[in-house]
This record gives sequence, C-alpha cells and structure tokens, in this order.
Amino acid sequence: MSWAPQYWRELPYRYRLIGSKCMDCGRKYYPPRKVCKCGSENLKLEPIARKGKVYSYTVIYYPSKEFQGQEPIMVAIVETEDGARFLTQLTDCTPDQLKIGMPVEAVFRRYRTQGDKGLVMYGIKFRPVLGRD
Repeated sequence: MSWAPQYWRELPYRYRLIGSKCMDCGRKYYPPRKVCKCGSENLKLEPIARKGKVYSYTVIYYPSKEFQGQEPIMVAIVETEDGARFLTQLTDCTPDQLKIGMPVEAVFRRYRTQGDKGLVMYGIKFRPVLGRD
C-alpha cells in the first residue's frame, strides 16, 4: 500500500492557497519557496489571495492520458491580488472566453485521474469571476 496519497493530501499548499512571503522584499510565492529571488532565506508561510487576474494563458487540446476527457485544458499564469504569480488550470469557462487581465477566483475542483485504478485527484483551479461577488 502506498502512503503517497496521504502525504500529498497533507501538503498545506495542495488544497489551500498557502504560499510563502519574503520578509525582506515582500514578494509572495505559490507554491512556497525557501529562498526568494532577492536572495533572502527569511520567508514565512502565509495565505495567498484567492482572487486575481489572468496574466497569460494557453489552451491544450491534446493532453496526456491522465487528463483525457477534460479537453480543452486551459492553463494560465494567474497573478493574485497580493502579487503572487503562478501556473494553474482554469475551469468553468471556454477558450473563447479567456482574456488577458480577466478577473478570476480560486475554486476546489477535480484535477485528474491517476493510475490504472482511477484515483481521482482534486486541487485548486481558478475560474472567471464573471459578475460573481
């Protein structure tokens, strides 16, 4: 029996937007880092904003086996309201709705199916705000 799934579930950044903040320059990272781009090792764990905007994106029409059935897969670099910038999947929209600068928010969704036994993995994705408050 593998303990990898339990370990994966217990990572603070896997199911919650917990990142790191450099206490010297203020830069935020998700997932957390131990060393900042400024060279500082003075980082602490901290929640990352759940809202932001699309900085850049691409659409994957021919995904790997574990993502088949979810096409098209929209992947974006999201910049959160507190300045963290990271790669994530987008959901609850179509490719023609995507725009640079589009407001988005974090949601908990099915990510992929892993292995022959069909282990379903969940995680954080972002969806367009589209008038939601």
